[in-house]
Amino acid sequence: MIQTEILGPRMRPPLGQWIPLSFQHVFAMFGATILVPLLTGLDPSTALFTAGTGTLIYILCTKAQVPAFLGSSFAFIPPLIAISGTYGLPFALGGAFVSGIFYCIVGLIIKIAGKQWIDRALPPVVIGSVIVVIGLNLAPTAMNMAMNNADGAYSLPMFSIALLTLAVTITANIFFKGFFSTIPILIGLVAGYLFTAIMGIFVPAYRIIDFQIIRDAPWFGVPQFAIPQFNGVAILTFVIVSLATVCEHLGDTLVTSKVVGKDFYRSPGLHRTLSGDGLATAWASLWGGPPNTTYGENIGVMAITKVYSVWVIGGAAVIAVTLSFFRKFGALIQTIPTPVMGGISMLLFGIIASSGLRTIVESGVDYKDKRNLSISSVIFVIGIGGGKLAFNITNDVHFELAGVALATVVGIILNILFPKGRNTR
Repeated sequence: MIQTEILGPRMRPPLGQWIPLSFQHVFAMFGATILVPLLTGLDPSTALFTAGTGTLIYILCTKAQVPAFLGSSFAFIPPLIAISGTYGLPFALGGAFVSGIFYCIVGLIIKIAGKQWIDRALPPVVIGSVIVVIGLNLAPTAMNMAMNNADGAYSLPMFSIALLTLAVTITANIFFKGFFSTIPILIGLVAGYLFTAIMGIFVPAYRIIDFQIIRDAPWFGVPQFAIPQFNGVAILTFVIVSLATVCEHLGDTLVTSKVVGKDFYRSPGLHRTLSGDGLATAWASLWGGPPNTTYGENIGVMAITKVYSVWVIGGAAVIAVTLSFFRKFGALIQTIPTPVMGGISMLLFGIIASSGLRTIVESGVDYKDKRNLSISSVIFVIGIGGGKLAFNITNDVHFELAGVALATVVGIILNILFPKGRNTR
């Protein structure tokens, strides 16, 4: 366990603490969750609805043992765009539905075959290295949000906002006591927002908050829903991409296990976490939402706050569903400056990487052993360096196994090819 827990997975906080703790998770996931539909032509409000309801499905499937928030998956952006452009959005949703069922099939196979093979395929040297890669693979995203303006050019005012947000968040995390020590993300976000708003009154470079979208947004609205259709190419495309996202699921579940200090591979079981993820994705496609995946941002929040309560995650899911209908508040969250989220992400993503290092250290991985050194080295370079395996399925559809997913697969293969016991020193 990374730190002594304040609230364990089954513990429910008092209502006065429950609501702000849940909002903290909503703020962490919001930007990425609505970005995917914006890039793929789906409705952001529908994505919020399916993320919230999908998270509740996941909680039910995992018997309320695994604190994980499910939001829009970036891995499915290329097939969503490709299939939508070639065959239409309903067929992309049909492919997403089948990919969710594919998750459930893999989960069933794991339940029947057992998880002993996972223990052999994913020893601490692979697990720890993959977790480090997951955190550091997100580092460029954090720094881009922290330092660059909308045009991608470096901006000192943006970076100053991010640093102020980061400083307040770290201060709250280290020095605040009692309940305030559990909401450092929320405190840092509010401080960064107020700093940007106040500075924007006096300095033009800081006028980046657009309140017009709040004024223009209706108070209430119904998300736009769509119905999936099916064809062979779309189904095959999404299933192939699912091979990569299953690997990402393994990594995310590992990270969550290490952060919380419980082996979720064993209890409630990897078959349940995969099935929960798959059913959430299939459910999302039935409503016109993007495929779901567990979010590293929310794992980072738990690592910092030591609050692992499934009740808090469930509360965040309910808030997300509410926001999908309450458009004014959703618009308010959209006005949060990107560098504010960048400053928070600098800490969140670093915490994930650090948990991987802790796994390696506490497991006693011996790097005098050339085998361990080689496996970690290759995982780091492929995962952080942007390695990818890519090929065309059809003229219009492209498959890509890259980053964390490819690093995980390669790490597993190397561990199997070079088992312990050989003279590797």
